Amino acid sequence: MTTNQDLQQTLPICPVGETNCPIVIEVAEIRQKLAELSSLVQTDTLTGIANYRYFLQALEQEIERTQRSAQPTSLIMLDIDFFKKVNDQWGHEVGNQALIHLSLLLQQTVRKLDIPCRYGGEEFAIILPDTNLAASIPVAERIRQRIAESPLTISGKSLKITVSLGIATYADQQEINVTELVEQADRYLYQAKETGRNRVCHAEIPSVDIVTTEEKQALSELFGGGIAKKDSL
Repeated sequence: MTTNQDLQQTLPICPVGETNCPIVIEVAEIRQKLAELSSLVQTDTLTGIANYRYFLQALEQEIERTQRSAQPTSLIMLDIDFFKKVNDQWGHEVGNQALIHLSLLLQQTVRKLDIPCRYGGEEFAIILPDTNLAASIPVAERIRQRIAESPLTISGKSLKITVSLGIATYADQQEINVTELVEQADRYLYQAKETGRNRVCHAEIPSVDIVTTEEKQALSELFGGGIAKKDSL
């Protein structure tokens, strides 16, 4: 709802210097309503995070940024395991609460630069700007672990939720579009489903002798520092 304080912050200046000008107030109200409508168009009404429309726009922008800066963009596709069983056994209202619960966990767990979105149904997407594959894996693992360790409490009962995740990375000079990048991440997501669920799947990581310092650090965090120790020998 628009408040008087909101209007005061957006009031344009009356060209003839009148105070409490009705035209100026009307213009401010229109601007405020347009801003609210713009937010609604880009937001998923159930979970409160970015919706599919915004996801497509944001991923397109990040791909263009990669083409200009040569900094990679990674994409995580995430799907709730056995979500149909949740709806069948607990009801669709609990299923909705599970989606809201997961969205809150995503917002609490991703980095500030990451963009969590609801892709559709029980599937979510997280855009990771300026992030290569090696650096994106710890992010996905942290998300997976946080969700697995944070059950939803319903009427005193605990509903454990797990997710399967797939990662794809867009690097400079690649000739793929938004749809193809999503399809790549989805293929690894389905691989995670087929190999046991509650896991992260992705392409092979480049061998250590050709990776960058940033990639070595990410691998070290993922595998408990083994690579860092090896490098120091």
